[in-house]
Amino acid sequence: MTEMVYGSNPVRVSEPVIPRWWRTIDKWTLTSVFILFGVGLLLGLAASVPLATRNGLEPFYYVQRQAFFGGIALVVMIGISMMPPDMVRRLGVMGFAISMLALMLLPLFGTDFGKGAVRWFSFGFASVQPSEFLKPGFVVVVAWLIAASQDLNGPPGKLLSFALTVVVVGFLAMQPDFGQSALILFAWGVVYFVGGAPMLLIGIVGGLVGVGGLAFYESSEHFARRIDGFLSPDVDPRTQLGYAANAIQEGGFFGVGVGEGQVKWSLPDAHTDFIIAVAAEEYGLLLVLGILALYCVIVVRSLWRLLPERDPFARLAGAGMACIFGVQAMINMGVAVRLLPAKGMTLPFVSYGGSSVIAAGITLGMLLALTRERPRGQMSDVFRRGR
Repeated sequence: MTEMVYGSNPVRVSEPVIPRWWRTIDKWTLTSVFILFGVGLLLGLAASVPLATRNGLEPFYYVQRQAFFGGIALVVMIGISMMPPDMVRRLGVMGFAISMLALMLLPLFGTDFGKGAVRWFSFGFASVQPSEFLKPGFVVVVAWLIAASQDLNGPPGKLLSFALTVVVVGFLAMQPDFGQSALILFAWGVVYFVGGAPMLLIGIVGGLVGVGGLAFYESSEHFARRIDGFLSPDVDPRTQLGYAANAIQEGGFFGVGVGEGQVKWSLPDAHTDFIIAVAAEEYGLLLVLGILALYCVIVVRSLWRLLPERDPFARLAGAGMACIFGVQAMINMGVAVRLLPAKGMTLPFVSYGGSSVIAAGITLGMLLALTRERPRGQMSDVFRRGR
């Protein structure tokens, strides 16, 4: 009866770990992640060479580093995807605690690398951005709190999750990092909504976010400058947005040809925040649509597999991670085509960045673990909460 209703076979306890993992994992999502990483390396061969040349490094220095950190990320992703939901929860809580501590220490020991925002710890040979690792842990903790609030005599998880969100957003705004702040607020909103929040409350929170944005606009020159640039009817062709817009127009449907693009020589962030502009110029709209389709596959497949999930924690955390992953990609591409203000946000698994790609590997590893096929339809699942 379970197989007829839920379409998944019971997992045999005696079955080895790796065969059981391969049989229960979402292969569409796994394949899409590997393709995205491969596309990122391909684009890095073009986008990062000018930066390496300007810095006096070997031409493919940044590609080699991306391959190294990306390899670590994929190994971490596969390892985490083999975990059961309770281990994912423990890992997420521990990761959130460490990342939050690092975030609080940034004003004392962090650096801005000349970009005007203190977001990184520099170790000479590498740098770490704590906010990237904070996101998956935050989703896990919020999902755990809201799932626990559904228990009889459970804690006020929804109120606690809101208070935690305010604290996290406050520390991110101090950097300032309004892009990650927006992602954290969005992730909380998704988990809260899936957990049964009334629409009125969501609307009130949205109004408070609008008021907060207006306050930051009035008090932060950095924030106001980006908003004014976005709202301006004219785009300065000498800015990053101007270069990116021109590159996308030049690329057309099929691109100007591999290695023939010029925007990578003008954009300082061509290998990170604006890598989609390099893709559009050299390979055209077709590759951009292909990249967009891969992100859609990951998000839609994950949400679809979470529909029959009876474990509240797995359902909430999985929905939050799928949505935050997709929205980060949407924000990055939206900035490049001037649909959104500049955010300084990477394209997951495609843009260069050690912290970014490893954090994305952790996020997708947790998502794959939570969307694996497990026995469903048992009466014990109905009474289980937060396990």
